[in-house]
Amino acid sequence: MGEQTVTGPDATPAPAGTPETDAAPAGPASAGMTADGRQPESADVAGAGMTADAVPGAPAGGAPAGPADRTTDIVPGPGGVMTDEVGVVTGELTLRTEHADGRVTLRVQYKDADEWYAVTGGSAPLADPAALDAVHTIAVGLLNRPEG
Repeated sequence: MGEQTVTGPDATPAPAGTPETDAAPAGPASAGMTADGRQPESADVAGAGMTADAVPGAPAGGAPAGPADRTTDIVPGPGGVMTDEVGVVTGELTLRTEHADGRVTLRVQYKDADEWYAVTGGSAPLADPAALDAVHTIAVGLLNRPEG
């Protein structure tokens, strides 16, 4: 393969020895920093063969602090959301993503109602409860279509 010209932010060639042209990162590698700017402590992520940054105040093992479910109000697009119990539901809904017993489950309810309905096909194995936020964010992105 041929060489590529590396340019700086103003599209001019970056001078040699700049971060844009050096392959090795400067300083220690880290997946993130804490809010106060200090490097977080390293934590072992069991079974992953790697370490991740520990978040102060988070439980050991990478589990998210707080409840094992997330909720967001959504408005699905045309066709609504198919549920196991009552078929299609439409209009203003609340989506809940739950984690229990190594599984994630999506449920919806009409906004401010009491009954929850399982989203058809909305259950899957999820061994790491720390992934709950990511799964919920994806589910909201897929189901929330207020403009159609």
